[in-house]
Amino acid sequence: MTGTEEPVLLHTAGQAAHITLNRPQALNALNHAMVRRIDEALTVWERDPAVRIVVIAGAGERGLCAGSDIRAVHGDARDGDGASSAAFWRDEYRLNARIARYPKPYVAVMDGIVMGGGVGISAHGSVRIVTERSRIAMPETGIGFVPDIGGTHLLARAPGELGAHLALTGSRISAADALVCGLADHYVPSAALPRLLADLTRAPVRAVLARHAQPPPPSELAGQREWIDTCYAAGTVEEILHRLLTHHDPAARDVADTLLGRSPTALKVTLAALRRARRLGALERVLDQEYRVSCAALSTPDLVEGIRAQIIDKDRTPRWFPGTLAEVTDADVERFFAPLGDRELGLAGPGGGPEAAR
Repeated sequence: MTGTEEPVLLHTAGQAAHITLNRPQALNALNHAMVRRIDEALTVWERDPAVRIVVIAGAGERGLCAGSDIRAVHGDARDGDGASSAAFWRDEYRLNARIARYPKPYVAVMDGIVMGGGVGISAHGSVRIVTERSRIAMPETGIGFVPDIGGTHLLARAPGELGAHLALTGSRISAADALVCGLADHYVPSAALPRLLADLTRAPVRAVLARHAQPPPPSELAGQREWIDTCYAAGTVEEILHRLLTHHDPAARDVADTLLGRSPTALKVTLAALRRARRLGALERVLDQEYRVSCAALSTPDLVEGIRAQIIDKDRTPRWFPGTLAEVTDADVERFFAPLGDRELGLAGPGGGPEAAR
Protein backbone atom coordinates (compact mmCIF):
# COMPACT_ATOMS: atom_id res chain seq x y z
CA MET A 1 0.00 0.00 0.00
CA THR A 2 0.95 3.65 -0.13
CA GLY A 3 3.01 3.99 3.03
CA THR A 4 0.26 2.70 5.28
CA GLU A 5 -2.11 -0.22 5.59
CA GLU A 6 -5.17 2.03 5.82
CA PRO A 7 -7.53 1.19 2.93
CA VAL A 8 -8.74 4.80 2.75
CA LEU A 9 -6.32 7.70 3.15
CA LEU A 10 -7.66 11.12 4.16
CA HIS A 11 -5.86 14.45 4.15
CA THR A 12 -6.47 18.11 3.52
CA ALA A 13 -4.37 20.52 1.47
CA GLY A 14 -5.45 24.12 1.46
CA GLN A 15 -9.17 24.27 0.71
CA ALA A 16 -9.30 20.70 -0.66
CA ALA A 17 -10.01 17.53 1.30
CA HIS A 18 -8.72 14.34 -0.32
CA ILE A 19 -10.00 10.77 -0.26
CA THR A 20 -7.55 8.20 -1.66
CA LEU A 21 -8.69 4.61 -2.07
CA ASN A 22 -5.65 2.65 -0.95
CA ARG A 23 -5.93 -1.00 -1.94
CA PRO A 24 -3.89 -0.92 -5.15
CA GLN A 25 -3.19 -4.67 -5.02
CA ALA A 26 -7.00 -5.18 -5.30
CA LEU A 27 -7.37 -2.28 -7.75
CA ASN A 28 -8.87 -0.30 -4.86
CA ALA A 29 -11.96 -2.51 -4.63
CA LEU A 30 -14.46 -1.19 -2.08
CA ASN A 31 -15.36 -3.06 1.08
CA HIS A 32 -17.80 -2.17 3.84
CA ALA A 33 -15.20 -0.55 6.08
CA MET A 34 -14.07 1.72 3.23
CA VAL A 35 -17.63 2.85 2.51
CA ARG A 36 -18.15 3.72 6.16
CA ARG A 37 -14.85 5.60 6.33
CA ILE A 38 -15.70 7.70 3.28
CA ASP A 39 -19.13 8.52 4.67
CA GLU A 40 -17.64 9.56 8.03
CA ALA A 41 -15.16 11.85 6.28
CA LEU A 42 -17.90 13.47 4.19
CA THR A 43 -19.85 14.18 7.39
CA VAL A 44 -16.87 15.94 8.97
CA TRP A 45 -15.95 17.92 5.87
CA GLU A 46 -19.52 19.00 5.17
CA ARG A 47 -19.47 20.86 8.51
CA ASP A 48 -15.93 22.23 8.15
CA PRO A 49 -15.91 25.72 6.61
CA ALA A 50 -12.20 25.38 5.78
CA VAL A 51 -13.02 22.54 3.37
CA ARG A 52 -14.47 23.90 0.16
CA ILE A 53 -13.76 20.98 -2.23
CA VAL A 54 -13.63 17.19 -1.83
CA VAL A 55 -11.45 15.15 -4.21
CA ILE A 56 -11.51 11.36 -4.59
CA ALA A 57 -8.81 9.37 -6.40
CA GLY A 58 -7.20 5.94 -6.32
CA ALA A 59 -3.75 4.82 -5.20
CA GLY A 60 -1.46 3.00 -7.63
CA GLU A 61 -1.15 3.17 -11.39
CA ARG A 62 -4.07 1.07 -12.53
CA GLY A 63 -7.19 3.04 -11.69
CA LEU A 64 -9.63 4.63 -9.31
CA CYS A 65 -11.60 1.51 -8.33
CA ALA A 66 -12.43 -1.81 -9.98
CA GLY A 67 -15.71 -2.13 -8.08
CA SER A 68 -16.91 -3.70 -4.88
CA ASP A 69 -15.22 -6.63 -3.16
CA ILE A 70 -17.26 -9.33 -4.86
CA ARG A 71 -15.19 -12.15 -3.38
CA ALA A 72 -16.85 -11.31 -0.07
CA VAL A 73 -20.26 -11.27 -1.76
CA HIS A 74 -19.53 -14.69 -3.26
CA GLY A 75 -18.73 -16.23 0.11
CA ASP A 76 -21.74 -14.62 1.76
CA ALA A 77 -24.15 -15.77 -0.96
CA ARG A 78 -22.69 -19.26 -1.14
CA ASP A 79 -22.15 -20.05 2.53
CA GLY A 80 -24.11 -17.46 4.49
CA ASP A 81 -27.55 -15.90 4.55
CA GLY A 82 -26.67 -12.83 2.49
CA ALA A 83 -27.08 -10.49 5.45
CA SER A 84 -23.52 -9.18 5.25
CA SER A 85 -23.85 -8.27 1.56
CA ALA A 86 -27.24 -6.66 2.11
CA ALA A 87 -25.78 -4.53 4.93
CA PHE A 88 -22.86 -3.51 2.72
CA TRP A 89 -25.14 -2.52 -0.16
CA ARG A 90 -27.39 -0.57 2.21
CA ASP A 91 -24.49 1.64 3.27
CA GLU A 92 -22.93 1.77 -0.20
CA TYR A 93 -26.12 2.89 -1.92
CA ARG A 94 -26.79 5.49 0.76
CA LEU A 95 -23.27 6.79 0.17
CA ASN A 96 -23.94 6.98 -3.58
CA ALA A 97 -27.04 9.07 -2.92
CA ARG A 98 -25.15 11.28 -0.51
CA ILE A 99 -22.41 11.96 -3.06
CA ALA A 100 -25.05 13.01 -5.60
CA ARG A 101 -26.51 15.55 -3.12
CA TYR A 102 -23.25 16.68 -1.51
CA PRO A 103 -23.35 20.45 -0.91
CA LYS A 104 -19.71 21.09 -1.81
CA PRO A 105 -17.93 20.34 -5.10
CA TYR A 106 -17.09 16.63 -5.20
CA VAL A 107 -14.30 16.09 -7.70
CA ALA A 108 -13.86 12.50 -8.92
CA VAL A 109 -10.59 11.69 -10.69
CA MET A 110 -11.69 8.79 -12.92
CA ASP A 111 -8.21 7.92 -14.17
CA GLY A 112 -7.57 4.32 -15.27
CA ILE A 113 -10.07 1.57 -14.49
CA VAL A 114 -13.42 2.60 -13.00
CA MET A 115 -16.00 -0.18 -12.77
CA GLY A 116 -19.09 -1.09 -10.77
CA GLY A 117 -18.81 0.37 -7.29
CA GLY A 118 -16.06 2.66 -8.57
CA VAL A 119 -18.64 4.28 -10.84
CA GLY A 120 -20.89 4.72 -7.82
CA ILE A 121 -18.36 6.79 -5.87
CA SER A 122 -17.40 8.90 -8.87
CA ALA A 123 -20.09 9.30 -11.52
CA HIS A 124 -22.64 10.68 -9.03
CA GLY A 125 -20.22 13.49 -8.16
CA SER A 126 -20.63 17.07 -9.30
CA VAL A 127 -17.24 17.23 -11.12
CA ARG A 128 -16.15 14.06 -12.96
CA ILE A 129 -12.76 14.04 -14.66
CA VAL A 130 -11.63 11.42 -17.17
CA THR A 131 -8.28 10.95 -18.89
CA GLU A 132 -6.87 9.09 -21.88
CA ARG A 133 -6.31 6.15 -19.49
CA SER A 134 -9.94 5.92 -18.34
CA ARG A 135 -11.74 2.63 -18.88
CA ILE A 136 -15.24 2.69 -17.45
CA ALA A 137 -17.75 -0.16 -17.23
CA MET A 138 -20.73 -1.64 -15.46
CA PRO A 139 -19.84 -5.33 -16.03
CA GLU A 140 -22.43 -6.94 -13.74
CA THR A 141 -24.27 -9.16 -16.25
CA GLY A 142 -21.00 -11.06 -16.76
CA ILE A 143 -21.15 -12.28 -13.15
CA GLY A 144 -24.87 -13.02 -13.09
CA PHE A 145 -25.70 -9.70 -11.41
CA VAL A 146 -27.46 -6.46 -12.41
CA PRO A 147 -26.03 -2.91 -12.57
CA ASP A 148 -26.43 -1.28 -9.17
CA ILE A 149 -24.90 1.68 -7.21
CA GLY A 150 -27.30 3.94 -9.13
CA GLY A 151 -25.94 2.56 -12.37
CA THR A 152 -29.37 2.01 -13.88
CA HIS A 153 -30.18 5.65 -13.06
CA LEU A 154 -27.04 6.89 -14.81
CA LEU A 155 -27.40 4.62 -17.83
CA ALA A 156 -31.12 5.31 -18.21
CA ARG A 157 -30.22 8.97 -18.79
CA ALA A 158 -27.63 8.27 -21.51
CA PRO A 159 -28.57 9.39 -25.04
CA GLY A 160 -30.70 7.03 -27.10
CA GLU A 161 -30.05 3.38 -26.25
CA LEU A 162 -26.39 3.76 -25.26
CA GLY A 163 -27.28 2.97 -21.66
CA ALA A 164 -29.01 -0.27 -22.59
CA HIS A 165 -25.99 -1.29 -24.65
CA LEU A 166 -23.57 -0.65 -21.78
CA ALA A 167 -25.80 -2.21 -19.14
CA LEU A 168 -26.41 -5.45 -21.03
CA THR A 169 -22.93 -5.98 -22.45
CA GLY A 170 -20.81 -4.56 -19.61
CA SER A 171 -18.49 -3.12 -22.26
CA ARG A 172 -15.57 -0.93 -21.19
CA ILE A 173 -15.71 2.55 -22.64
CA SER A 174 -13.19 5.34 -23.11
CA ALA A 175 -13.11 8.84 -21.67
CA ALA A 176 -14.72 10.25 -24.81
CA ASP A 177 -17.50 7.65 -24.66
CA ALA A 178 -18.08 8.41 -20.97
CA LEU A 179 -18.50 12.08 -21.81
CA VAL A 180 -21.03 11.26 -24.53
CA CYS A 181 -22.96 8.99 -22.15
CA GLY A 182 -23.09 11.57 -19.38
CA LEU A 183 -20.88 9.57 -17.00
CA ALA A 184 -18.19 12.27 -16.95
CA ASP A 185 -17.85 16.02 -17.46
CA HIS A 186 -14.26 16.97 -18.27
CA TYR A 187 -11.30 15.49 -20.15
CA VAL A 188 -7.87 16.17 -18.64
CA PRO A 189 -4.66 14.44 -19.80
CA SER A 190 -3.30 12.23 -17.03
CA ALA A 191 0.03 14.08 -17.10
CA ALA A 192 -1.81 17.26 -16.07
CA LEU A 193 -3.49 15.72 -13.00
CA PRO A 194 -0.74 16.63 -10.49
CA ARG A 195 -0.96 20.29 -11.52
CA LEU A 196 -4.74 20.21 -11.45
CA LEU A 197 -4.76 18.75 -7.92
CA ALA A 198 -2.25 21.34 -6.77
CA ASP A 199 -4.37 24.14 -8.20
CA LEU A 200 -7.50 22.82 -6.44
CA THR A 201 -5.85 23.55 -3.08
CA ARG A 202 -6.23 27.29 -3.66
CA ALA A 203 -8.35 28.15 -6.72
CA PRO A 204 -12.06 27.79 -7.59
CA VAL A 205 -12.96 24.55 -9.35
CA ARG A 206 -14.27 26.32 -12.44
CA ALA A 207 -11.04 28.24 -12.91
CA VAL A 208 -8.93 25.12 -12.43
CA LEU A 209 -10.95 23.18 -15.00
CA ALA A 210 -10.71 26.04 -17.48
CA ARG A 211 -6.94 25.87 -17.12
CA HIS A 212 -6.52 22.10 -17.52
CA ALA A 213 -9.51 20.58 -19.37
CA GLN A 214 -9.06 19.83 -23.06
CA PRO A 215 -11.31 18.65 -25.90
CA PRO A 216 -11.58 14.85 -25.83
CA PRO A 217 -10.65 12.56 -28.71
CA PRO A 218 -13.50 11.24 -30.88
CA SER A 219 -16.02 8.88 -29.29
CA GLU A 220 -16.31 5.43 -30.80
CA LEU A 221 -19.77 4.94 -29.32
CA ALA A 222 -21.05 8.13 -30.89
CA GLY A 223 -20.23 6.67 -34.29
CA GLN A 224 -22.22 3.50 -33.47
CA ARG A 225 -25.45 5.19 -32.47
CA GLU A 226 -27.34 4.07 -35.59
CA TRP A 227 -27.18 0.34 -34.93
CA ILE A 228 -27.20 0.67 -31.14
CA ASP A 229 -30.37 2.77 -31.11
CA THR A 230 -32.06 0.55 -33.67
CA CYS A 231 -31.26 -2.75 -32.00
CA TYR A 232 -31.69 -1.86 -28.34
CA ALA A 233 -35.02 -0.10 -28.86
CA ALA A 234 -36.64 -3.54 -29.03
CA GLY A 235 -39.03 -4.53 -26.26
CA THR A 236 -37.34 -7.74 -25.14
CA VAL A 237 -33.84 -9.15 -24.85
CA GLU A 238 -34.76 -11.83 -27.38
CA GLU A 239 -35.74 -9.18 -29.93
CA ILE A 240 -32.62 -7.15 -29.19
CA LEU A 241 -30.53 -10.23 -29.91
CA HIS A 242 -32.42 -10.90 -33.13
CA ARG A 243 -31.85 -7.34 -34.34
CA LEU A 244 -28.15 -7.51 -33.46
CA LEU A 245 -27.67 -10.82 -35.23
CA THR A 246 -29.41 -9.65 -38.40
CA HIS A 247 -27.98 -6.13 -38.57
CA HIS A 248 -25.65 -5.33 -41.46
CA ASP A 249 -22.97 -3.83 -39.19
CA PRO A 250 -20.43 -6.49 -38.10
CA ALA A 251 -20.03 -4.70 -34.76
CA ALA A 252 -23.67 -5.47 -33.95
CA ARG A 253 -23.17 -9.18 -34.61
CA ASP A 254 -20.06 -9.17 -32.41
CA VAL A 255 -22.12 -7.69 -29.57
CA ALA A 256 -24.71 -10.43 -30.02
CA ASP A 257 -22.00 -13.00 -29.32
CA THR A 258 -21.14 -11.10 -26.15
CA LEU A 259 -24.75 -11.14 -24.94
CA LEU A 260 -25.07 -14.85 -25.62
CA GLY A 261 -22.35 -15.43 -23.03
CA ARG A 262 -24.07 -13.38 -20.31
CA SER A 263 -26.50 -14.67 -17.69
CA PRO A 264 -29.93 -14.91 -19.34
CA THR A 265 -31.64 -13.99 -16.07
CA ALA A 266 -29.34 -11.03 -15.49
CA LEU A 267 -29.96 -9.76 -19.01
CA LYS A 268 -33.72 -9.79 -18.63
CA VAL A 269 -33.70 -8.26 -15.15
CA THR A 270 -31.21 -5.60 -16.27
CA LEU A 271 -33.38 -4.52 -19.20
CA ALA A 272 -36.44 -4.37 -16.95
CA ALA A 273 -34.54 -2.42 -14.27
CA LEU A 274 -33.22 0.09 -16.79
CA ARG A 275 -36.62 0.73 -18.36
CA ARG A 276 -38.22 1.10 -14.92
CA ALA A 277 -35.45 3.48 -13.86
CA ARG A 278 -36.42 5.82 -16.70
CA ARG A 279 -39.90 6.09 -15.22
CA LEU A 280 -38.77 6.32 -11.59
CA GLY A 281 -36.75 9.48 -12.18
CA ALA A 282 -35.06 10.43 -8.90
CA LEU A 283 -31.83 8.64 -8.01
CA GLU A 284 -33.15 7.68 -4.57
CA ARG A 285 -36.13 5.88 -6.04
CA VAL A 286 -33.86 4.00 -8.43
CA LEU A 287 -31.49 3.02 -5.62
CA ASP A 288 -34.46 1.67 -3.66
CA GLN A 289 -35.31 -0.47 -6.69
CA GLU A 290 -31.72 -1.60 -7.13
CA TYR A 291 -31.55 -2.67 -3.49
CA ARG A 292 -34.55 -4.95 -4.03
CA VAL A 293 -32.92 -6.41 -7.14
CA SER A 294 -29.53 -6.91 -5.48
CA CYS A 295 -31.00 -8.63 -2.43
CA ALA A 296 -33.04 -10.93 -4.67
CA ALA A 297 -29.89 -11.84 -6.62
CA LEU A 298 -28.28 -13.22 -3.46
CA SER A 299 -30.64 -16.18 -3.56
CA THR A 300 -30.09 -17.00 -7.23
CA PRO A 301 -27.53 -19.49 -8.54
CA ASP A 302 -26.15 -17.18 -11.24
CA LEU A 303 -24.50 -14.67 -8.89
CA VAL A 304 -22.47 -17.33 -7.11
CA GLU A 305 -21.66 -19.10 -10.37
CA GLY A 306 -20.74 -15.94 -12.22
CA ILE A 307 -18.29 -14.77 -9.55
CA ARG A 308 -16.84 -18.27 -9.35
CA ALA A 309 -16.22 -18.43 -13.08
CA GLN A 310 -14.87 -14.90 -13.52
CA ILE A 311 -13.09 -14.17 -10.23
CA ILE A 312 -12.56 -17.29 -8.11
CA ASP A 313 -11.68 -20.12 -10.50
CA LYS A 314 -11.23 -17.83 -13.52
CA ASP A 315 -12.23 -20.55 -15.97
CA ARG A 316 -14.49 -18.01 -17.75
CA THR A 317 -17.10 -20.72 -18.42
CA PRO A 318 -20.09 -19.99 -16.18
CA ARG A 319 -22.95 -22.47 -16.21
CA TRP A 320 -26.02 -20.26 -16.02
CA PHE A 321 -29.34 -21.50 -14.66
CA PRO A 322 -31.65 -21.17 -16.45
CA GLY A 323 -29.33 -21.51 -19.40
CA THR A 324 -31.45 -19.81 -22.09
CA LEU A 325 -33.49 -16.65 -22.41
CA ALA A 326 -36.59 -18.67 -23.29
CA GLU A 327 -36.47 -20.38 -19.90
CA VAL A 328 -36.49 -17.09 -17.96
CA THR A 329 -40.16 -16.25 -17.43
CA ASP A 330 -41.80 -12.91 -16.72
CA ALA A 331 -42.53 -14.18 -13.21
CA ASP A 332 -38.83 -14.95 -12.72
CA VAL A 333 -38.00 -11.36 -13.62
CA GLU A 334 -40.77 -9.83 -11.52
CA ARG A 335 -39.53 -11.63 -8.41
CA PHE A 336 -36.44 -9.38 -8.39
CA PHE A 337 -38.63 -6.30 -7.93
CA ALA A 338 -40.77 -7.65 -5.08
CA PRO A 339 -41.05 -5.31 -2.05
CA LEU A 340 -38.85 -6.14 0.94
CA GLY A 341 -41.17 -4.96 3.68
CA ASP A 342 -39.26 -3.68 6.68
CA ARG A 343 -35.96 -4.46 4.90
CA GLU A 344 -36.45 -1.79 2.22
CA LEU A 345 -33.60 0.64 1.64
CA GLY A 346 -36.04 3.52 2.04
CA LEU A 347 -34.08 6.37 0.49
CA ALA A 348 -37.16 7.81 -1.21
CA GLY A 349 -39.59 9.51 1.14
CA PRO A 350 -43.32 8.71 1.35
CA GLY A 351 -43.98 10.76 -1.76
CA GLY A 352 -41.10 9.20 -3.66
CA GLY A 353 -38.75 12.11 -3.15
CA PRO A 354 -35.26 12.01 -1.68
CA GLU A 355 -34.65 11.81 2.02
CA ALA A 356 -31.39 12.97 3.57
CA ALA A 357 -28.88 10.42 2.31
CA ARG A 358 -27.10 10.05 5.64
